[in-house]
Amino acid sequence: MKTGFIGLGRMGAGMASRLCQAGHELTVYNRSPERLQPLIALGAKAAKNIAEACDAEVVFTMLANDAALDEVVQGPSGMLAHLKSGAIHVSCSTVSVALSAKLAQAHGQRQQGYIAAPVFGRPDAAAAGKLFMVAAGKHELFGKVQSLLDVLGQRSFIVSDEPEKANLVKLSGNFLIATVIESLGEAMSLVEKGGVDRHQYLDLLTSSIFNVPLYKNYGAMIADRHFEPAGFAAHLGQKDMRLLLAAAEELKVPLPFASVLRDRFLELMAHGGDHLDWSAVGGLAAKDAGLIPG
Repeated sequence: MKTGFIGLGRMGAGMASRLCQAGHELTVYNRSPERLQPLIALGAKAAKNIAEACDAEVVFTMLANDAALDEVVQGPSGMLAHLKSGAIHVSCSTVSVALSAKLAQAHGQRQQGYIAAPVFGRPDAAAAGKLFMVAAGKHELFGKVQSLLDVLGQRSFIVSDEPEKANLVKLSGNFLIATVIESLGEAMSLVEKGGVDRHQYLDLLTSSIFNVPLYKNYGAMIADRHFEPAGFAAHLGQKDMRLLLAAAEELKVPLPFASVLRDRFLELMAHGGDHLDWSAVGGLAAKDAGLIPG
């Protein structure tokens, strides 16, 4: 299938490589052109601009935040102006509920399809095609894109015919992950200060009551205090908590834990941790407890 891909960060590059390897005719665009080279080596065509990337039946975007996605779609040289009637934009970015609803309306006015399909998984999962896709959009669009989603992820969950609902689900999931990270950090600091080895404690937890990948993977990063390189940067975690709280305010749903997590990410960033993996939030408790220098 003739496909475009815009946004080749660590997640986007892995996803685009999967489409290349599956034999799709892929055109790629990234603001930093040096990121195009590994995809070109796999057979992708480099686009000089967004318009060239939009010469496709389906165009994926994987961008960092609302501002980046809004500019790519609605900017003067953006997707709305260049995507063909009947073509489909699949947005895999974690963005606000409000922006997703706005883009769905804008694409619809131009007879362009729009699916929100944010993902759960880190860059290694993206490169291996092991993401979980949370998708929403008009039912008839999925017949055209499902084969592509199957290349990118191990399973797709279609949650609604309204695209913004997928973004709400994704933000809620990131909230739960952040809650696990924070609570693991606090619990490890408690037992460590009480004289129990934190690695032994993690092994106990993940061999018994929390025998799940989320606790094993993030628990290991917190126990090792190894937060670089970032698979998902701390500033993106803070962004997601902010977007979650905005959606909650609109729906009149109190989320007290989310407010705490937003502030924990801000604390990490205030001390220069923007570039660290978001699991570094789980390391704050050790500093608070005096286990490591503040």
